[in-house]
Amino acid sequence: MFTHIMRWIYVVSAWLIFGVVIVQFFLAGLGVFAGNFQMHVALGYTIFFLMLLVLVIALAARLPWRTLGLTALLPVLVFLQSIFIEAWSNGLAYIAALHVVNGLAIFSLAGILAVRSAVFLSSAKPDATKVARRLS
Repeated sequence: MFTHIMRWIYVVSAWLIFGVVIVQFFLAGLGVFAGNFQMHVALGYTIFFLMLLVLVIALAARLPWRTLGLTALLPVLVFLQSIFIEAWSNGLAYIAALHVVNGLAIFSLAGILAVRSAVFLSSAKPDATKVARRLS
């Protein structure tokens, strides 16, 4: 029962992360056109901690190792965003430009995890014949 509840929480969290990443892109655009990146920066740090929390949820939900690995990759990619901005501060524009490419990777991975998360809500009981085949 606990695992099932944690899987529901993971699904909701995965979609929440995906939505927040979309908002982050909006805030980046707002920063470009309005000249103020403060909200983009603040949400970026918040996303990092939210993704760490979702990783803990994924572990508690006993998700498959591939999903755990991809979920763990999200905060790593977000951490890299700060490194790319630091490169910009040091005049390394070509490395800083990876901030945008990495943002697309974060968006894609968050979307993939959200869409695939519904698979973990299957409440179907294992078929007895499948279980019997595994045992023989």
